[in-house]
Amino acid sequence: MKKIVFLIALLGANSAWSMDNLTLILDWFVNPDHGPILIAEHNGYFKEQGLEVEIVPPADPSVPPKIVAAGEADLAISYQPQLHLQVAENLPLVRVGTLVATPLNCLLVLKDGPVGSIADLAGRKVGFSVAGVEEALLGAILRPHGLDLDDIELVNVNWSLSPSLMSRQVDAVIGAFRNFELNQMKLEGIEGKCFYLEEEGLPPYDELIYVANRETLDKAVIARFLAAVEMAVQYIVNHPEESWEIFASTSAELDDELNRLAWFETLPRFALRPAALDAGRYRNMERFLHEYGLIPEISPVERLAVDITRK
Repeated sequence: MKKIVFLIALLGANSAWSMDNLTLILDWFVNPDHGPILIAEHNGYFKEQGLEVEIVPPADPSVPPKIVAAGEADLAISYQPQLHLQVAENLPLVRVGTLVATPLNCLLVLKDGPVGSIADLAGRKVGFSVAGVEEALLGAILRPHGLDLDDIELVNVNWSLSPSLMSRQVDAVIGAFRNFELNQMKLEGIEGKCFYLEEEGLPPYDELIYVANRETLDKAVIARFLAAVEMAVQYIVNHPEESWEIFASTSAELDDELNRLAWFETLPRFALRPAALDAGRYRNMERFLHEYGLIPEISPVERLAVDITRK
């Protein structure tokens, strides 16, 4: 009996020693978009996969992919359109999984404001937060209306998207998330209107993705991370109220009406199969960005995204 007890204890110790560490840099402060990650941590799914995951909100939301490219973190949450631009700049990044599988980004205006159509942006101020990617997307949706970036005034609002719009410092903002900023404005008693990018000429795309360093990624570890996240998404879908309560309990700052509204609007957008790759989405976005002169040449899908579960 003593030998059996000793063996069990030894196996437990070896299990602890075999835990792999993984650092994940978020794209922004913790919010409902990150629900599967927090649920996976709370419910022990990462530990079941032999992982200790360090979840790090960025001090500067524009740098997480660059941190991964520099080899200072294992994964970052980023945006599919941004990935295309950064790969074109020869950053060693590749998509390894999907977090939110539908666009969230929109061009947000005041419902009773002066912008009733994209064409109405001529001569007006448009706020943005992420230089490069948001300007590129904005330029693409302006073009079918006979406008380009020279026809508007771009204003860096430093992540103060809805406040700058509500105070009428700008006439529109690009980069607002339809599940968050729209609700934020509604709670302030101000109605907003979104122009959805995928309805304004952009091909459908994955909003939030996991990116890794193409040259140093560990496929086996990332596959286990994505397996844990998939379990968390299944839990969220099966237990929406309970999962909200878990999410809200992780921080007093998250337990409010804005996050509750955003949680239930985001829930159907989480990728049910985070590791699955829709190569067509990456091929179509690459062609689109090239057509609009936003990237110099078309890269093969393999350079942009991988199915981490394939041998």
